[in-house]
Amino acid sequence: RSGVPIRGEAGVGYALERGFELPPLTFNHAEIEALVLGARMVDTWGDTELSEAARSVLSKVEAVLPEPLQRTLANTALFAPTLKPTRVPDHLADLRRAVTQQRKVRFEYTKPNGAYTERTVHPLGLHFWGRTWSLAAWCHLREDWRSFRVDRMTAVKVGDEGFDPDARGGLDAYFAHMQAAADKGGRTVPSGLR
Repeated sequence: RSGVPIRGEAGVGYALERGFELPPLTFNHAEIEALVLGARMVDTWGDTELSEAARSVLSKVEAVLPEPLQRTLANTALFAPTLKPTRVPDHLADLRRAVTQQRKVRFEYTKPNGAYTERTVHPLGLHFWGRTWSLAAWCHLREDWRSFRVDRMTAVKVGDEGFDPDARGGLDAYFAHMQAAADKGGRTVPSGLR
């Protein structure tokens, strides 16, 4: 579709046609700042695997940038520090994989009032709210859409049982449910969730 002549053959893989070279990857100043800030946010607020990946991305981008843009990358003064000691939950990486692999998750959950429940969910997505992560999911206990703060989860177990993320309408249905609940309370769902 993009005009790059890629040839594929079963048992061989994919190959770029001889004599064709991809154009160099270039970014403008604002795009580099966006990449640096995004990578720094992931480095600070992601799990260990995501943090390492964010640093790796910046290294790879820096390696292919021309000298003036390398300086822009190195001198970007946009940061994502933590203002108080906050620990990214160890199970964030497990939840990411469960969302990607469409696997049911079981966990123990402590509500803000201290009440404890056990849940089995179909996880659909993770949202970062500036200091906390939440999991968007279909909850079997409540038979409804729910959002769970990741830092209130313990004993997280990703099961082998899969699920169809679109069976109940998927993320679109989740967002519609959240918007309807917000409308009842006179609020709106943040645009980053739509």
